[in-house]
Amino acid sequence: MLDLQNIRSQFPILSQTVNGKPLVYLDNAATSQKPLSVLEALEKYYRETNANVHRGIHTLSQLATEEMEASRRKIQKFINAEHDYEVIFTKGTTEGINLLAYSLSNQIKSGDEIIISYLEHHSNIVPWQMLCERTGATLKVIPMDENGILQLDFLDNNLSEKTKIVSVNQVSNALGIINPIEEIISKTRKNSNALIVIDGAQSAPHFKIDVQKMDCDFFVFSGHKMYAPMGTGILYGKEKHLEDMQPFHGGGEMIATCSFDGTTYAGLPFKFEAGTPNVGGNIALGAAVDFIESIGHEQLQNHENSLLDRAQKKLLEIEGLKIYGEKAKRTGVVSFTLENAGIASDAGMILDKLGIAVRTGHHCTQPIMAYFNIAGTIRASFAVYNSMDEIEILAEGVRKAQRMLG
Repeated sequence: MLDLQNIRSQFPILSQTVNGKPLVYLDNAATSQKPLSVLEALEKYYRETNANVHRGIHTLSQLATEEMEASRRKIQKFINAEHDYEVIFTKGTTEGINLLAYSLSNQIKSGDEIIISYLEHHSNIVPWQMLCERTGATLKVIPMDENGILQLDFLDNNLSEKTKIVSVNQVSNALGIINPIEEIISKTRKNSNALIVIDGAQSAPHFKIDVQKMDCDFFVFSGHKMYAPMGTGILYGKEKHLEDMQPFHGGGEMIATCSFDGTTYAGLPFKFEAGTPNVGGNIALGAAVDFIESIGHEQLQNHENSLLDRAQKKLLEIEGLKIYGEKAKRTGVVSFTLENAGIASDAGMILDKLGIAVRTGHHCTQPIMAYFNIAGTIRASFAVYNSMDEIEILAEGVRKAQRMLG
């Protein structure tokens, strides 16, 4: 069993009040709070070893370099990458996908096809649309049904030698639906030579990731959704594909040689890490990995699944409340609307007055909302520090919002 009191004590922000009420933070799919170990790692870097990495022979530079590269190795182990140099530091999932959409441009031509799914965040839609506009490729979309479940027979009919990239999320940020990644990858490998990109922004915080077992070509995630600072993230790529890609940014660090006659690029991972990195944030990302590992993936996942089950049960007792994706396998998120209660943001403001932080709106998934013919949902999302008591507070808050708005 989790020692929830001990876990919560590691998050100073959770002890505050909002509008005179104890904070109930249920917006973890947008960003998670940070434990003391992560905050201390960030502060320690700036207090004790603040220096630029990889470029100095002096002691502080060497210490900073060692700490950041140790973090890279922690993340390698965390996702079970074969090599540490297959782990590229980024600002987050959005930058990772944009890096891919740009750096793979020279491998895409007119008539090629890119497949995404209906359940994607805008960050896994717009960069591929931009790539298609630049190259003349065609974007195709795996449809979903009324339960938010992807219709994978689409792949049987649309994968071909024209398919160059298949990019899907492992977990929907809007609905919490766990997509059948193994089946998607299996179908893709069987019917095409497409590169497979997995958006792990909502999966890395919740369950164990094994990129080798998964056999994806690329995996991206953000640090700020898994207890690390904002502005941190990872792009994992198989070595052979990273070697074939053109750099995303040019500048310092990513060169081997530079002259006015031409430039040669550095090896991995530095080829894709131009400029001064977020050294403190990258070190703190390693501390976030340590925090998750200290709890254990199985315990973390079991606790969060219990929170989801309790939340769904309590919320469905409320007349006129509809949960989207209710019948699908989900993790970490319950996304719902209230009948005759106005727009989702109205309920969100009432919940905020009660100290309850949830997300309202389209969650950067406007196609999903258009499919259901709604403007947005109320989304409660969970982390390891949330309690069953907070689920009860959420349910009572939603009842109060419904009474005030109905």
